[in-house]
Amino acid sequence: MEVLVPPPIRSVMNPQNPNQSPAQTQIPDPDDRQLIPGLYVIATPIGNARDITLRALDMLRGADVLLVEDSRVSAKLLSLHGIRKPLISLHDHNESRSIQSLMERVRKGERLALLSDAGTPLVSDPGYKLVRAFIAEGLFVTHLPGPSAVLTGLVLSGLAPDRFLFCGFLPAKAGERRRAIAGDQDANATLIYFESGQRLAKSLADLAELLGPRPAVVARELTKLYEQVRRAPLDALAVHYAEAPPPKGEIVLVISGPLLPEPVSEARLDEALRAALAHASVKEAAQSVAAELGLPKRQVYQRALALAQADGDET
Repeated sequence: MEVLVPPPIRSVMNPQNPNQSPAQTQIPDPDDRQLIPGLYVIATPIGNARDITLRALDMLRGADVLLVEDSRVSAKLLSLHGIRKPLISLHDHNESRSIQSLMERVRKGERLALLSDAGTPLVSDPGYKLVRAFIAEGLFVTHLPGPSAVLTGLVLSGLAPDRFLFCGFLPAKAGERRRAIAGDQDANATLIYFESGQRLAKSLADLAELLGPRPAVVARELTKLYEQVRRAPLDALAVHYAEAPPPKGEIVLVISGPLLPEPVSEARLDEALRAALAHASVKEAAQSVAAELGLPKRQVYQRALALAQADGDET
């Protein structure tokens, strides 16, 4: 079936083969109603079936084969829109061994559409190895953007969106989970995790212990009828979900980046320095106070010198 693909013509070069002709990877313009052979990565709804884009529906109808994570899940979405296509299961356990046969299909002229159960493929879902292989071989790859639980959770959180780090699912084992959190704690960005309802309380407890009372959000059932967004400091969320039954649905955790220390007033600095100078040298007092208040050592040392000199003059 011939369908319209809206994007204008652009060329995509294969970084591993810079001499490749750009014509091999051109995206058809609106006047070219013939889809070229290649891999079309399609974002699908994360909850509300009506969130699928018109372009995604066109592509699903125009593809020769659909690569799906779970055929039962994808079949429901396709049935809603009256689409019947051959389905090939592509998941973590068979992705690597499927790559060569899928590339051969494209070389023979087929159009493959890749979709996960929900949201954007590759993001904590299969497809990364396949896309990498297609790019390395100079085969056409494009993405039809749409729903994303990561971005939906970030937008609804009310936390800083200018810098964020998506960390995927937290490990199920306590030790591995704590090591993962410790590795993320110094990132100067809003943190985003996926989590299951059964592990949410334990994960929040570890997050609160390691990250402190940062502002955070637990978002679940996004775009669905019972969508819920709970905003509170991490320690308060940990207490709430420790006492509540495990929540149902897919969960996105959004956590503020490191909290900035409150500005230290001159009066507080002087008080801390005078207390330290009562039993330590200027250098020792400055070092201990700088560490205590999180201030630059040079700034604290200069102020300690001034206070020591002023106190000496008074005596």
